[in-house]
Amino acid sequence: MKIDRHGQAKILTTDEIQRLFNQGLTVNPTRDRALFAVCLYTACRISEAVTLKKRDVYDTQGNVRPDLIIRKGNTKGKLATRTIPVIEDLRIKLEVYTPRTDTIYLFPGNEQNKRANTHLHRDSAIWLLNQACKRVGIEGVSTHSFRRTALTQMSNAGIPLRIIQEISGHRTLDELYKYLEVKPEQVKGAIASLSMLTPVDSENFVKSSYVEVTPSDGWELVDSTER
Repeated sequence: MKIDRHGQAKILTTDEIQRLFNQGLTVNPTRDRALFAVCLYTACRISEAVTLKKRDVYDTQGNVRPDLIIRKGNTKGKLATRTIPVIEDLRIKLEVYTPRTDTIYLFPGNEQNKRANTHLHRDSAIWLLNQACKRVGIEGVSTHSFRRTALTQMSNAGIPLRIIQEISGHRTLDELYKYLEVKPEQVKGAIASLSMLTPVDSENFVKSSYVEVTPSDGWELVDSTER
């Protein structure tokens, strides 16, 4: 669990996600819920989310596009542009949110300060999330929690890692592996599966090969090992 920027970002449970979105994000509810929904439902980094432009998400009619575009120039390492399908849960959050009309950015900076003409700073997003977590009593969360949660969920759902890598934008699978959480119950399940390798005890096998019947009407005990 991440404490004071040490350790890995916490994987969020369904209950924690609900609490954060429903009771935690209250500074600017529709904007903040849209921002962190983008992080959760596209598995993107916070720096990629805050630099989104409105036209990366909405068409000229103001409708949410079927795919969200994360530009190459805003990605870590500037490796490649990623196009990610917008699922219904994210589309609803983006429809409820109304971005300011005097800026090209989806999540503009505070119009009362020097960031009015640019995007929300990542440190501001971090502060918003920290306040939300304090409000609902959740520890160990960082903006990376949404990315780790999304990638782990896809992995647990059996999505091939190569497809997950296409969504996450990781350069290698080794980098992706570091994001995926392995739960104790998954380890127990893996070990339990080894029981199928247990050899059959020869003595028990001989005993179990007898078929017992109740002697009556000419029936008798038969030793099936003789057949």
